[in-house]
This record gives sequence, C-alpha cells and structure tokens, in this order.
Amino acid sequence: MYNYVKAFHLIFVVTWFAGLFYIPRLFIYHIEASQKASPEKEILTKQLRLMTKRLWYIITWPSAILCTLTAIWLLLLIPAWLQQPWMHVKLAFVALLFAYHIKNHLIFKQLQRNEVNYTSNYMRIWNEGATIILFAVVFLVVLKSAINWVFGLVGIIGLGVLLMLGIKLYKKVREKNPEA
Repeated sequence: MYNYVKAFHLIFVVTWFAGLFYIPRLFIYHIEASQKASPEKEILTKQLRLMTKRLWYIITWPSAILCTLTAIWLLLLIPAWLQQPWMHVKLAFVALLFAYHIKNHLIFKQLQRNEVNYTSNYMRIWNEGATIILFAVVFLVVLKSAINWVFGLVGIIGLGVLLMLGIKLYKKVREKNPEA
C-alpha cells in the first residue's frame, strides 16, 4: 500500500508545483497585457483571466489538496517520520509552500478583478519562490538530514542569488530584444 500512496503523492507534488510554476508566469502576462492599448488589452486580459482560472481551480488547488491528503496518509502509515528532525524541517518548508500558495491565490483574485498591484519585474522574482522551496524539500527528503541545515541554507541562498542574476540578465536581454 505504501508504494502506491507514495506514487500518488509524488504525482500530486509534480502537478501542484507545475501549477505554482506557471501561475506567476500567467500573472506576468496579465500585468503586461494591462499596459497595452485597446482592444489588445481587453482581449488579452479576458483570455489570461480564463487561463489562470482554469489552471488554478482545475490543476493547482486540487493537486495541493490531494498532495496534502496523500502526505497525511503516508505519515499515518509511517508515523515514526514525525520523530525525525529532517521531517520537521520539511514540514516547515511545506508550511512556507502553503503560504506561497495562499499569496498566489490572493494575487489571482486581484487579477481576476483586473486589479494590478504588482509589476511584472516583481512577479518574475516572485516566480522563483516555488523553485527555492522545491530544492529545499527535495534535498531534505532525499538526504533525510537536518543536521547539515547550514550547508542547505547556504545552498538555498546561493540558488536564490543565481536565480536573481538570471532574472537581471533576462531583463537586459528583453530590453535589447522585446520579442525575447
């Protein structure tokens, strides 16, 4: 039974993260569409509202719920994991992931009302939040060690720096070639 539950859990982790990776990208497009002239602005924002609504309610939210249910099931099958320090750290990152998810939900609701409160550059940085959490959780689960959390923290900070440098580089490329 354990392997089947674990397989479903991993599938829902993947689909949840797919939604969390793509939704901020759609937010960026929506924000940039809101700055265009009519009728392009209305056409694009209408389509982007529909796309984000479908992604959010058909893929991302159900995946988050099913991922959580299968995670609880796994913990019921092997409750000793709750005694492991690496699991405590992992659950802290999962709580952070839920905070990220809820914040995305709030941004989603604002954009559904055509309220643009963020810049596309802010969203490009925000888009990397799920990436950093994913790296942390995968390394914790694979290595099953919270002892080396200092090295992990340095690695996550290094990853964050690399992602920010990539965003700055991409911004320069876009400024030179708007079609990039």
